[in-house]
Amino acid sequence: MITIGTLSKRTGVNIETIRYYERSRLIPPAPRTESGRRLYKAEDIRRLTFIRHARDLGFDIAAIKTMLALQDVPEESCQRVSSIASDQLQAVESRIRRLRGLRTELVRMIKECDNGKVATCRIIEVLADSPRPSERPRTPPKSARHHDIRLPR
Repeated sequence: MITIGTLSKRTGVNIETIRYYERSRLIPPAPRTESGRRLYKAEDIRRLTFIRHARDLGFDIAAIKTMLALQDVPEESCQRVSSIASDQLQAVESRIRRLRGLRTELVRMIKECDNGKVATCRIIEVLADSPRPSERPRTPPKSARHHDIRLPR
């Protein structure tokens, strides 16, 4: 059994984040000593490492809960996990496209700047003349798939 501090060091997850994951039921509540200190098992290290890596890849809490639940049913098809990962890949690719667009706009603004006076700064002009949020073209949001599943008990 290890303390929360040791678990934090071994997994690279902040102590407050570990407590949050416990409250969110991503990790099971740790048994406590008589003095109230949490004690974690070896399998908690693996589970928390999984959660940290999944969060690093951008998976949301609901998707992680689903994948963790599926781990408890090893005979279950991997198709659900693959679908969750595919959805995340699509989200990442969408963010990359938006970031490339932002990069293009920033490069254009900087190239148009002659580094003269602020009063005639092209970057400030472009930012001031940007359309208001209500005038910007809207991209309809993709319907988010809900990954919460019910597994047999």
